[in-house]
Amino acid sequence: MGAGDFRIESISALDKFLITFFCICSGFWVLCKHFLKKLWDPNSMIPLPRDKPPSCLVDSTLGQHQYVKLQGIKYHYVEAGRQNNSTILLLHGFPDCWLSWRYQIPVLSVHFRVIALDLKGFGDTEKPVWRRSYKIEKILKELKQLIKLLGVTECYVIGHDIGALLGWFLVHNSPDLVTKFVSVSCPHPNMFWKSLTNENAFNSSWINFVQLPYLPETDALIDDLKLLSKVYKHLNHKHESEYLQAYKYSFSRKEDWIGPMNYYRNLPYVRVCETSEQVRVSTLLIQGNEDCGIRLEGVVRSTEYCEKFVLRVIEAAGHFPHQENPDTFNTEVLKFLKIGNVVKCENSTSKGIMGRMFGAGSSIVKYGNSVLVNVQNKTKSGVISSIPSMGVNFVKESSLVNTPKEIPCALQEQIQTRIHDLLLILMKKPDVLHLEPCSKLPEKSIGTEMYVQSIQPPNSLSLPETILLPTWK
Repeated sequence: MGAGDFRIESISALDKFLITFFCICSGFWVLCKHFLKKLWDPNSMIPLPRDKPPSCLVDSTLGQHQYVKLQGIKYHYVEAGRQNNSTILLLHGFPDCWLSWRYQIPVLSVHFRVIALDLKGFGDTEKPVWRRSYKIEKILKELKQLIKLLGVTECYVIGHDIGALLGWFLVHNSPDLVTKFVSVSCPHPNMFWKSLTNENAFNSSWINFVQLPYLPETDALIDDLKLLSKVYKHLNHKHESEYLQAYKYSFSRKEDWIGPMNYYRNLPYVRVCETSEQVRVSTLLIQGNEDCGIRLEGVVRSTEYCEKFVLRVIEAAGHFPHQENPDTFNTEVLKFLKIGNVVKCENSTSKGIMGRMFGAGSSIVKYGNSVLVNVQNKTKSGVISSIPSMGVNFVKESSLVNTPKEIPCALQEQIQTRIHDLLLILMKKPDVLHLEPCSKLPEKSIGTEMYVQSIQPPNSLSLPETILLPTWK
């Protein structure tokens, strides 16, 4: 797949009209709220001055601060690691900066040359005010120029949130420039906007509101940047408070918000054309199990756009798994980039969700086991013990003496059907499940298999009594 196979298409005229309509409604509501708030507490509308950057923003311990001009825009980035190593490009999310990768830079720089970029409009990178400066075509052109200026023909790309959204467009547009791609807390662009929940601080209502000029930037500053405190709840600890102050410093002025918000004034209007070929770059999708802002179903369905993929759910992490559980996150990333092999999927003309989740190494089984393990772990910790009973028992048994490297087609189809039915239950009918971990395990332990027993499906939904998920090496 080359750049010529990639096309961007606009959303429908109806969707554009709806965004405009709700934008006006949101603006009217916020104006009323601001008026009442100013009457009640005039000082809340005045941001606290922040003239001196926290030491973590200017400290060179993590790497050297560098600058480069791309298409006439000065970009800032932090570089670490040996220059003759393979290059990793880190793209942060919103509202964020290069500091987002503070727990990854020291680990990755042992094996790679790490480039932690401040995206255009963020941090120390220049902040054009015009909306057209943040069109996806222009951003992609600058990112491609950056890769070439780094003196490499290709690099690994790790993106979080909106940085991963740009990464998705990049791997579609220029797959030859990307060795492997890691998408963190970000579904595919065609799934992203439908995957936002109301619990997300930047949900669809906020996206409608941000289409207005000036007002959203002013709104973000009220109550001493309360919005940032809401987004970075995991930084409300003493040992992490310096980083929260660093973010507040980076977004302490109205002009600090114009560029970042301009991404949301462009990206919601574009999609990858459905006739474009699938991403042939090996892709790792990572989601925190406590991320209530992004629907897991959107991340799962994003695999439809990938030929080769791995999906990982990070325990004890929300929207920022690379910060909230960095050890597990780094282990999974290093395994994918340096140690582990990506399970290849078969080429298929079908883009059904389960059709894309089956491959030469049977990644569907790998993913199915991952889902079951996570559900089992949550069950053991009592997270879902209050769900109405349906008598579902999870058993992990080690009794396979011979683990085949090749799975017969008939068995593949059987597994595929059972996983499909199970995911329907897990993703669409979670309210009817009661999960209980089985206490008895067999004594022998050669090989591994995982299965579900005693499923009593609701009314019209028919499932097999036992779902068998073999795994192999």
